[in-house]
Amino acid sequence: MRQETGCGSMAGRVYGYARVSTREQNLDRQLRALEEFGVDEVFADKASGKDFERPGWARLASALRA
Repeated sequence: MRQETGCGSMAGRVYGYARVSTREQNLDRQLRALEEFGVDEVFADKASGKDFERPGWARLASALRA
């Protein structure tokens, strides 16, 4: 059960990413930390570490390329 939180900035905006590895886990603590950090836009996934189909991660990557 791994939890990841990260953030990066692009063009003055701060983007964040949070993930938990099971649907039973809760993203609330990570989302609060990102909010306290001042993240403008957060992307999140609840996905297994063995499965890299992560729509939130794909949306973040797309936002950073834009």
